Amino acid sequence: MRSRHLNFLADFRPVLSNARAQIAEMTIAPGDSEGDSGNRHKGADQWLFVVAGSGLAISRSRRIPLKAHTLLLIEAGDIHEIRNTGRTPLKTVNFYAPPAYAKSGRPLPRGKRS
Repeated sequence: MRSRHLNFLADFRPVLSNARAQIAEMTIAPGDSEGDSGNRHKGADQWLFVVAGSGLAISRSRRIPLKAHTLLLIEAGDIHEIRNTGRTPLKTVNFYAPPAYAKSGRPLPRGKRS
């Protein structure tokens, strides 16, 4: 068993992973966003859980409001952007299966491990 403390100080930080899944924390400042028209995880599903703040998840044809306790599934290959539309930091915990990022935060090529 392993554990990590989440501090939500960095913009994006992989926190804990094994060969099958990964957890990362993300903090987006008010008015900022993560992702764009090319952002997708080709080989991993992403589950995004909003801990605090408010925002908007945008895909090609959908806009989903985000607030504390929202759980969002972004399936492998879905292009997406997460925007902070509120006045406080948007803090999320993100689960990837399989892992999508190296320890450095650099995206992994599809099917690769950190």
